[in-house]
Amino acid sequence: MTAPRLDVFPAADWPERVAAELADRLRERPTARLCLPTGDTPAPVYAALADAAARGAVDLARATVVLLDEYLGLEPSDPARCDARLRRELLDRLPAAPAFHAIAVDDGDPVAAAAAHDAVAAAGLDLTLLGLGANGHVGFNEPGSGPDAATRVVALAETSRELAHVRYGAARTPTGGITLGIARLLASAEIWLLVTGAGKAAVLARTLEGPEGDDCPASFLRRHSRLRVLADEAAATALSGAR
Repeated sequence: MTAPRLDVFPAADWPERVAAELADRLRERPTARLCLPTGDTPAPVYAALADAAARGAVDLARATVVLLDEYLGLEPSDPARCDARLRRELLDRLPAAPAFHAIAVDDGDPVAAAAAHDAVAAAGLDLTLLGLGANGHVGFNEPGSGPDAATRVVALAETSRELAHVRYGAARTPTGGITLGIARLLASAEIWLLVTGAGKAAVLARTLEGPEGDDCPASFLRRHSRLRVLADEAAATALSGAR
């Protein structure tokens, strides 16, 4: 098993450093198919990437973006929805937006929506970006999710439900969602795990140095031969030997 690549950047310029790395990838492969998450960790990266695009330093017009996950039960106009946040934080800020595959949660059949979105991802993902949840979740693959977990309808952990309502301002507290499964994520050509802050130090150490286990679904990402972890200094403090 290939050890993950770990890059640690100072917090002050972490978003710009990660955005620059992503821009390099897009210049190498302008038609890249990207799986993108939402959340507090990637948001400043998206802001830096949008700024780079505005300067003409990178162009996403020929890329394709596949949404990682989405809440169920929120109205299309709810600003806390993952598709709305990704549009607001990145896509709508670009001079020319890429093709965007949201998850069809408004069609009335969540199981069919999950299957359809999995088919989109199955066409190939060149690069998947992921955040790391405090409980070890990636996407909505909450604890209990194994490496063979499929793209599916899921029940959200209490922390994820409250995050949507309290932190992101959802009109109601969602109890479920649709997520690309760990098995689909592991089929990506490359995975970048984005981790910031001292509050994520323990779970990052568990992810990279603890045993594989469904108590920390992110630990299964180590099975990928091209897993790259991009952390700030605070998030890396619990890693043995400062890695």
